[in-house]
Amino acid sequence: MRLQNQCFNEIEVGDSVHLQHIVTQRDIQLFATVAGDFNPMHLEAAFANHAGYSGATISSMWLGAQISGLLGSQLPGPGTVYVGQNLQFQAVAILGDTLDISITAQEKIAEGNFVHFDCLCTNQHGQTVMTGSVKVIAPTEKISINQPEVGLVSVQTHDAFERLLERCKSLPAITVAVAHPCDEASLTSVIDAFLRGLIVPILVGPEVKIRALAAQCELDISTLKIENTAHSHAAARRAVELVERGDAAILMKGSLHTDELMSAVFDSGLRTERRISHVFIMDVPTYHKPLFVTDAAINIVPDLMAKCDICQNAIDLAHVLGIPNPKVAILSAVETVNPKIASTVDAASLCKMADRGQITGGILDGPLALDNAISYESARIKNIVSAVAGDADILLVPDLVTGNVLAKQLSFMNNADAAGIVLGARVPIVLSSRADNARAKLASCAVACLLANSMLDSTAISIASPHAK
Repeated sequence: MRLQNQCFNEIEVGDSVHLQHIVTQRDIQLFATVAGDFNPMHLEAAFANHAGYSGATISSMWLGAQISGLLGSQLPGPGTVYVGQNLQFQAVAILGDTLDISITAQEKIAEGNFVHFDCLCTNQHGQTVMTGSVKVIAPTEKISINQPEVGLVSVQTHDAFERLLERCKSLPAITVAVAHPCDEASLTSVIDAFLRGLIVPILVGPEVKIRALAAQCELDISTLKIENTAHSHAAARRAVELVERGDAAILMKGSLHTDELMSAVFDSGLRTERRISHVFIMDVPTYHKPLFVTDAAINIVPDLMAKCDICQNAIDLAHVLGIPNPKVAILSAVETVNPKIASTVDAASLCKMADRGQITGGILDGPLALDNAISYESARIKNIVSAVAGDADILLVPDLVTGNVLAKQLSFMNNADAAGIVLGARVPIVLSSRADNARAKLASCAVACLLANSMLDSTAISIASPHAK
């Protein structure tokens, strides 16, 4: 991008520039980090709501920074020296607001090359947020340069899972049948969840192998029950049997293959009339709230009715986790219905099914491309008017490959953590990956415990982000 200034003698009274910007969580977090302003009014939606606002607020001085940006980059531009300001703030800017910020040359003083600018900021409702004036020394030399490169700055926080674990502290530990915990990662995660008081595990698998592994990893399993089986297939069947007869309220995958465990589930009495599906609950540092991705592990190419159940499963999970009316973005490659792209037709059908009460408890919109689903700015540019666009809680993907690639991209390229849970059976099924870190595996157990407790007493425990709009 080329930057070109306007010298003092080129500026006319009345010259004006402006910018339009949608306030994002990243704006709030970046400014807090740079300024050291950790006022919970800006960072905790619940705190701001209690103070009478409709969401997290942005620091008023962030607006001052935008004024500085206009002056230094556009008018007068490169070479400008900012010497004074007098700003008044009539209203508070809220996360998600669309702000129009402008500066207008009001007076020139030849001695010293001073220019006074009037400043104005309004929101999408036409309400005045800020007025004021600034004083600068305008450059006298013409400058035209390429925009200097600056380092890419991102805000990365992992707090959704911590809140989830915090909510579990008041709940009783749930008995879990763990199928074949015969590698270090699976056994360690089980013991970690046990020591935190989340679960009481029953270890199902070759007893000699499990005890040897525990000794090797210096894990104390002396108080835990072990159900001895010959191999992983038998472990899967036995773990399912323990759940069927009520000895455990949660089924958990150990080091066996997913299809081994799920085959035992499909052949058991754990099936319900609802389609079984998988949900990744993702803590994405660059997104403003927990993000569900479904289905990325069970249903390979689901048809319309399977997607209906997949959607309802995810909505029901969101309710348990304290999201009362989750926003579901039904993904495709485009945001318009095209008969040549089957996923767009399915998306439109699912939305109409929700209108007719065949899917309940959420707000559906689709088809939406991924950028529209998670970016206010992208949706605005494409003129998409939607309660879901830019603020999705649930991403309903067209097929397993798409969902799996998306979830792994978020994990390995966006530093997201992903808890995994299988829904639609009579009990929660913890289905984590060997590549998951300890935090994600612990969060998977916590989600399952919250689900199991909700099945017992219908108590919904909230992990909804305090930053969610």
